Amino acid sequence: MTADADAWRWGGRRWEAYFALVLASTIIYVLAEGESWRADTVAAVLLAALVPWYLLLGRRVVERTAPRPAALAYLAGTVVLSGAASVASPESSLVLFALCPQAFLALRWRGAMLTVLALNAAPALRFLLEAGDAEGVVSFALWAAVVVGFSAIFGFWVDRIIRQSTERRELIAELRATRAELAEANRRAGAMAERERLAAEIHDTLAQGFTSILMLLQAADSHLEHDPAQARRHLDLAAATARENLAEARALVDALPPAGLESSSLEQALDRLVRRLGEELGVPAEFTASGRARPLAAGAEVVLLRAAQEATANIRKHAGAAHVSVRLTYGSGAAVLQVRDDGEGFDPDAARGFGLRGMRERVAQAGGRLEVDSAPGAGTVLTVEVPA
Repeated sequence: MTADADAWRWGGRRWEAYFALVLASTIIYVLAEGESWRADTVAAVLLAALVPWYLLLGRRVVERTAPRPAALAYLAGTVVLSGAASVASPESSLVLFALCPQAFLALRWRGAMLTVLALNAAPALRFLLEAGDAEGVVSFALWAAVVVGFSAIFGFWVDRIIRQSTERRELIAELRATRAELAEANRRAGAMAERERLAAEIHDTLAQGFTSILMLLQAADSHLEHDPAQARRHLDLAAATARENLAEARALVDALPPAGLESSSLEQALDRLVRRLGEELGVPAEFTASGRARPLAAGAEVVLLRAAQEATANIRKHAGAAHVSVRLTYGSGAAVLQVRDDGEGFDPDAARGFGLRGMRERVAQAGGRLEVDSAPGAGTVLTVEVPA
């Protein structure tokens, strides 16, 4: 039985075997114990007619795959056939042990109880008509009360099992649908997060590197004729930046730490970044570190390095600064990176670029904070603090 099938259906074929056993036993008993062979034969034929009637309609009714009118028609037919058999031969009433449970499998409790009463009506009527004394009537009444009471309790139990099984199946179906929706949502969210991560990594590394290379090549071209030495210096810087970009691309593909941190400390990576910026722009650029230097979590170091790369890239492209300073401070519970320039500045509230937004998201994911203090014409101070 599958997990989403109704639990009560597991016994469908067992109920059929029970029905067949009771029906065959009843027919044999009627033919063996009856007093009139004609009446017994009629009763046996009527009982045997229950077999094709069940195969034609009853199986689907018992399994609740037939509409309600079909269920009512089947049960009405069983009432007629079993009642007529009971009138012909009282021993035929034994088949009710198999027919009464079918009523509860086919209908809800109230309808099933009415069907049970209808199934027992003909045998009860015959007994009352044939009863010769009050004692027999009382005995029959007690027996009928016990049978009906048992049927009521048994039927209520069966009805509850069927109802709970149906609710369970529906709940499982809903859970499966919800789980499938959640899996699809998680897949989409994971794909989106991965795309955003790659976009941030590409923006903070490859895109900035290509921008730097392009600016260096343009600078080299402008000095090529009248200052070959300066042009050569720009070309050397462009080649070095291209090699670092290639290393970053390989690290990105292999999901390795940033190339700047793979074989050196955070301070060394920041120092190289600042020195290259000064060489490219031809302006004073200094890096300092204070506090007790110590290794940080890999995620924190990546956040600080990427923030420094983004900040220096913005200085290179937009600031027009005459002086740049980068400071890394190790505190007791946090590491603070501060990038300061005396360039043109900007309005942080009006900034809509991907770089600053991606930087905020990256810092927030690391549990840190980012502050940008800038105004047009007043330079820029970017501060990033991450837990140490």
